[in-house]
Amino acid sequence: MNVKLAPLSLALAGSLLAAPAFAEMHWQNNSLTYLYGKNFSVDSGEDGREAAIQQTITFEHASGWSWGDMFLFVDHKWFNGHSGKDGRTYYGEFSPRLSLGKVTGKDLSFGPIKDVLISATYERGESQADGTPNQVYLLGPAVDLAVPGFDRFAVNTYYRKPDGATGKPGGQWQITPTWAMTIPVGKSDILFDGYIDWVVNDKKSGGRELKKNFHFNPQVKYDLGKALNQKAGMLYVGIEYDYWSNKYGIEDSGAFNTDNNVVNFIVKAHYF
Repeated sequence: MNVKLAPLSLALAGSLLAAPAFAEMHWQNNSLTYLYGKNFSVDSGEDGREAAIQQTITFEHASGWSWGDMFLFVDHKWFNGHSGKDGRTYYGEFSPRLSLGKVTGKDLSFGPIKDVLISATYERGESQADGTPNQVYLLGPAVDLAVPGFDRFAVNTYYRKPDGATGKPGGQWQITPTWAMTIPVGKSDILFDGYIDWVVNDKKSGGRELKKNFHFNPQVKYDLGKALNQKAGMLYVGIEYDYWSNKYGIEDSGAFNTDNNVVNFIVKAHYF
């Protein structure tokens, strides 16, 4: 595998999890989400119908450790009206972050910065028809910020390196802010959270090119469980807005629309 960042990022995560004295879990949160939407571009099924209805089940895990934090998710997607492998696919990401403040035992906060971290991500989708793995490795610096009104706010910066077998060019840079904000409404709350993946430059290698792209993915969810006098933060309903220009790094054109602009309906259940 012709990937320089893969051994570093995976070895980093593996060494942290393999050291019991060092890898002490402080908290965790797990959830299952159901999403329903339509008019997805690019991956609406083999015939490219943008009106295809897409349903998704997503498993998410987030946890805080003595060395930093970790987030992972796996999507299982299927398209109504398509059968077999043509109508189903999966995608997942694994994102450990090493806190320099925690591992050094020093307070690295200054101004709005709460902590400085090293962030790694492994992206994996379904393999291509010829068996080529669809995977990308990301590595770079990150900061956690104290922003008034937000429960959390972080900015991760990545160097992107696709698996060498794909033939796709490496060398793109990505900026990824993530956030969460709780807004009290009556006897319950609205949770506004999400992320942006902004790939800021084009990259070309031979006959293959990846275009800069912008993926904006916020969710607005109502805490239905709290409204029903149950435990807060366990059951949400709401919407997700999914905007992605030049989706997957494919340039948008009149012949092929690659600008995704979709609203999903969401039901999300948390468990610990």
